Amino acid sequence: MIVNRLVIMNDSAVLLQEVTRTYGRGATEVAALRQVTIGFPKGSFTAVMGPSGSGKSTLLQCASGLDRPQSGAVRIAGDDITRLPEKELAVLRRDRIGVIFQAFNLVPSLTAWQNVILPSRLARRRPDPAHVRTLLHRVGLAGREGHRPAQLSGGQQQRVAIARALLGRPEVLFADEPTGALDRGTGHDVLALLREAVDGFGQTVVMVTHDPEAAARADTVVFLTDGRIVDVLDRPSPDQIGLRLGGRR
Repeated sequence: MIVNRLVIMNDSAVLLQEVTRTYGRGATEVAALRQVTIGFPKGSFTAVMGPSGSGKSTLLQCASGLDRPQSGAVRIAGDDITRLPEKELAVLRRDRIGVIFQAFNLVPSLTAWQNVILPSRLARRRPDPAHVRTLLHRVGLAGREGHRPAQLSGGQQQRVAIARALLGRPEVLFADEPTGALDRGTGHDVLALLREAVDGFGQTVVMVTHDPEAAARADTVVFLTDGRIVDVLDRPSPDQIGLRLGGRR
């Protein structure tokens, strides 16, 4: 099977085993994931691609513990998170997982700086101001630390969300279209940050993207169709990804 190359039982930061997730009932039931088995090795960068409705975001939500599958198991560092009570799952997500959401999920009343450090404050950890400042600079927000979300563009709000997810150097970072709202230059900088998280700090990054250029920064690209893994490419070029997607580059 195609997925066997990615199933590394003893070295997976995240492992999905026979995961199925459906929505609706009866005639309206839709299978977003169909018995998906895949492992994301520690210290790796994986891009997930596929057409709209292929199950990309559902895979990310199940893998990160934001959604629970109907069947199968999701293991993070060996722990089956599908069986954890909600309170324990919330602590695990807070302490070991970072998520970059498409919807940003910023607190409107807080400044960019305050939004970035919010998870650390909730965990009663003191963030390093120098590290916060460096992250905000790296995502292009130097000088805007005191701005609230309403005073920032959509792209700038996305950068705040990215800095927030990176701050605690989580074991696993899930990113849903992290460069979708960014200009080309800032997008390159964000991808460089994700690459540095893997190469410099040994973090595991799983990124959903529609952009072949972004996906080409990953170690592995996984393709989904109709809730199933249909192909895997190792260190492909943007052209190879474009051809696999059926586009012309």
